[in-house]
This record gives sequence, C-alpha cells and structure tokens, in this order.
Amino acid sequence: MRGEPLSFAPVILVDILGSTLMVVFSLLCVLHVVSFKRQDPRNILWTYLLWFCSGLMVFAVSRSIGHIIKHILVFADMKYAWVALRPFSGALNTLTFVLVGGITLFFERIYAIYQEMEKDQTSLEAAYNKIQELNIGLERRVEERSKELLASEKKYRQLFENSKDLLFICNEKGELVDINDTGLELLKLSGRSEVLGQPFFSSFFIDPDPRLIQKELMEKQHLKDVEVVLRTRDREEVTGLLSATARKSKSGAVEGCEGTFKDITRRKQMERQLLQADKLASLGQLSAGVAHEINNPLGLILGYTHLLLKTAEPGSQNEEDLKIIEKHAINCKKIVEDLLKFSRSTGTQKTPSNLNELLNEVISVVENKFKLENVSIIKQFEENLPEITVDSNKMKQVFMNLIMNARQAIEGSGTITLASSLAADGRHVRISVTDTGSGIDGSILHKIFDPFFTTKPTGMGTGLGLSVSYGIIKDHDGEIQVKSEVGEGSTFTVLLPAEKNHHERS
Repeated sequence: MRGEPLSFAPVILVDILGSTLMVVFSLLCVLHVVSFKRQDPRNILWTYLLWFCSGLMVFAVSRSIGHIIKHILVFADMKYAWVALRPFSGALNTLTFVLVGGITLFFERIYAIYQEMEKDQTSLEAAYNKIQELNIGLERRVEERSKELLASEKKYRQLFENSKDLLFICNEKGELVDINDTGLELLKLSGRSEVLGQPFFSSFFIDPDPRLIQKELMEKQHLKDVEVVLRTRDREEVTGLLSATARKSKSGAVEGCEGTFKDITRRKQMERQLLQADKLASLGQLSAGVAHEINNPLGLILGYTHLLLKTAEPGSQNEEDLKIIEKHAINCKKIVEDLLKFSRSTGTQKTPSNLNELLNEVISVVENKFKLENVSIIKQFEENLPEITVDSNKMKQVFMNLIMNARQAIEGSGTITLASSLAADGRHVRISVTDTGSGIDGSILHKIFDPFFTTKPTGMGTGLGLSVSYGIIKDHDGEIQVKSEVGEGSTFTVLLPAEKNHHERS
C-alpha cells in the first residue's frame, strides 16, 4: 500500500471486514424485527425495536461506507480527498449516532406505554371473558326462557283449541285475529282464512245490535254473560252467553278484545219446552174441566134441536133457524172433542206399528186432492225401520195435521216432502214434513204450539191442531221440532222411540 506501512494492512483489512459485517448484521436485525412485527403488528415493542435497528443500520451503513471510502482514497494516494470528505462523514456519523441515542432514550416511555397497553389488554381480555360468560349465561337463560314460553304457548294454545266454547280475539277495529276450532264448527266455517280479518261482531251478531255490544264493551272494558244471538254462515241462529274483555297496551290504549261465547241454544230450547209443558199441563186441566162442563149441555142442545127439526115444517124459517143452531152446536161439539184430546182425557191404545205404513195410509187420503191443487207429495222413506209402539189412530191424526198445515202454507203449486229415517242415536225414528210454503216468522215461532194460537183467518181453524199433536207426541215420549224461514218454507220433525228390542240389537 502506498503511504502506509505494510504493518497496518491487517488492521485495515479487519476495519473493512468489520464495517461490512456491521452493515450485514444491522440489516439482518432489521429483517428479523420486521418478521416479528408481522406476526404481532399491534405490539409496540416490535415497532420500537424496528426503529432502533433501523437507526443502527443507518449508523452502520454511514460509518462503514466512510471507513471503506477512506481506505480506498488513502490506498489510491488521494488522501487530500479524504481530508475534504472526512468532516461530512463525521457529521453524518454523528447525526446517525444521535438518532440511535434518541431512540434509545425513548425506550423507557415506549416501555411504559407498552405496560399500559398490556394492562389494558389484560383488562380487555378479562372484560371479554366476562362478557363471554355473561353471553353464554344469557344464551342459556334465553334458551330456557324460550322453552318455557314455548311450553306455555303450547299449553294455552291447547286450552284455546280444545275449549268446547267459542273463543275469539279481535283487534282494535273489531276485526277477527284468531278463533278456535269450536268457533269454526259453531259458525259453520270451513277454515280460519274464511273469516280472519273480517269484522266479527257485525258479521255474526244479530241480537242485540252489534254496535251496542261493541259500545258497551268499550265503555265498561268487559262484558259478563250477556245473552246474544249469532247467525251462522248457514243462516242458523245460535243463542249463547258472551263474555269479553278489552285488551290494553302498556300506555292504556285499547288494542282489541278477547272473549268467549257459550252456546246455550239447546238449554234455551229445553227451557221453552219445559215452559210449554207447564203451560200445556195447566191448560189441559182447565180444558178438561171446561170440556166436561159444556159437553153434556151441548148434547142436550143437539138432541132437542134434532127433535124440533123433525116437527118443523120443511122450508120454513123455523127449520132454517134450527139448522143454524145445529151447525154451530156441532162446531162447538168438535171444539170440545179437540179440547178433550188436547187434555189427553181420552184413552190411548198403543200397539207395535210400522211407521211407513202409517204415513202411506195418511198420504192415500189426501194425495188425489193435492194433485188437483198442483201440490205434489214426495216420499223419502227409509226401509227396514224398526217398529214403533204407538196409538195408530192418534199418530195418523198427528201426521194428517202436519200435512194439512203444510198444504195450507203453500200458495198455489208446491211440494210437500215426507221423510222417515232412523235417528243417529239408533234409539229413535225420525219423521219430517217439509213444505215449500211461506214459512213462519221467527217472532211467533215459539207460540205455534200454544192452544188457540193460529195465523189462519177467522173461521179457518181453532188453533188446537198443533197443540193436540204436541200433546200426543209427548204422550208417546217423543219430541216435535220446527225449523222455518220466511219465504223458504218450514220443516216439522217428529222423533219417536223405536222398539226396545231394536235398541238391544243395535
């Protein structure tokens, strides 16, 4: 080497090699810290070490390049150039060393921040674990509560669906939100879709006025056993007891109502029948007494009238007057006989009889006359009916009365349908007489079995026909029912006990 003793060659070589290794090692440190920071990018210590290693690398590069350039210039005999560059190299080394020193001085603050972050991290982890525990507990409680709610909903839904009374829920507009299966069956509906969303009260309630019911419910907030009448989709009327309660929100606003309807149609029918039976029993006793008291005087009047007629001159005014007396006395005699029949004072002789044969005998009496009047009789008889034990003459009287009433209800042409069948219980036979007449107004339907009640013109009937028929049927342990609609005709149904042997076989 020029200008340098050969004894300095190892030192120079070590200086150059050391400078190179310093750059390599500092670069490796930077790369190593970068890999750690990638694994844990939010750890501030790795950021600090990256800054520190980067500062060391800059210092190493600055110092190493300065030393290498110095040896090259000295070896090239350009020491003057190094003399010019040395201040700049020293200044650069100083700056890089200050940078590294400054980074080192910040370690305490960085470490304090790291410790605070560690504490926060620990707190966050503890809070996270607590939240996780709470969340798991909450999920478990929600799941348990959901199961309880499902069980409760299922239980009350079963109560709702299995109730034998009509249960309903309406919104604030009175529109139906839900109804149970009993309600669908009672109202003759095929499914909920047919009625949900419709105004419940105005669609089915006919008495009292549905507007009055809703008004009373809104004023009182509840109703208890209010007797109402519903009309089904088949236009049948059902009487029942309505109980309802207004549903309120948390703010107190009415959100709708819920309630029950208990069908008491059958009970009302039984009450009417009991009242009818009591009334007829009282009237029967009165009628029997009256009939016996006037029967003998009427017989005397008729007897003496017949004697006077024998002596009266034919065609004379006297004869005409006697015939008028005879006519009205006979009418009175007939009324007395009807009264005796109504009071059941006459004897009853019951024998096993064929129902269809009794009906055919009655039909044969009136069939030809009805044909001339354009009224046809349709027979719908079930074969092999069990025999019934009845007084044949009295039972034919009942059927004749029902058929004649049906004929009188028909204006002009029409049809009368007689049907016989075995009742669903297998213990009774059913006879129905249906006409296409004018029908009976619902307001008087409950009076038709009352004695002397009639809608026929004066002189056309005594009003005892249905009363006598009712008494005969009750005397045979039977039942008579009527269903009628104005303009659509009427149906009278008679139920009579079937023969006992048939019950035992069936």
